[in-house]
Amino acid sequence: MDLPTIAAPAPELTPPERRRAFLDMWLVDHGFIRDIYWNLHRVADGVWRAAQPAPHHLRRARDLGVRTVLNLRGRRDTCGAYQLEREACARLGLTLIDFPIRSRSPLDRETLLAAAKLFGEIETPFLLHCKSGADRAGFMSTLYLFLHEGVALREAMRVHLSLRYGHVKQAKTGVIDFFFEEFLRETDGSREAFVPWVETRYDRTALEARFKENWLAGILVNKILRRE
Repeated sequence: MDLPTIAAPAPELTPPERRRAFLDMWLVDHGFIRDIYWNLHRVADGVWRAAQPAPHHLRRARDLGVRTVLNLRGRRDTCGAYQLEREACARLGLTLIDFPIRSRSPLDRETLLAAAKLFGEIETPFLLHCKSGADRAGFMSTLYLFLHEGVALREAMRVHLSLRYGHVKQAKTGVIDFFFEEFLRETDGSREAFVPWVETRYDRTALEARFKENWLAGILVNKILRRE
């Protein structure tokens, strides 16, 4: 079960620690790609989605008015990108919330309910991010528009679960789309039906067993793009 947790401010990194963290973020975590294209997009008033931010990205987010950063990768103390993100958020006065979610298998019931609850509690403006800004960011952006903004689910899916952001629904990451399709198939599709459906009818194991990925798309996403 994965629940959102406010990250406690960490001590500032020493110069050698910061250099090591930067090299890990830039080379191992593919930060050099995000320096070219951060995949930043507006979701709604006061809400943005993006890929993993570097400190200079977080300064840009603060200039947009962001007060909260929702990290969908979760706490990763040995990862340079997370170390720098946590330090930068503390320096910039941003609240960092760690909320790890998956993109290749259906989420647990408790995680889904926690996400629905979080949208009513999180301080805005906020930025949500995963590694590439494609799949987990797409899932949460879709869910936010549907549950909090009242946008029709299929419209939110059309906009935020698309190749425009790098989301490939034919790969294993398409389980995100499949999850929403199952909800639409089994209910009237209203946002009022979502939490009761998750609480009483949602079967993560059965849904995962029914979902099939395209093996070629899987190679693209997992082997070539090396998505998380």
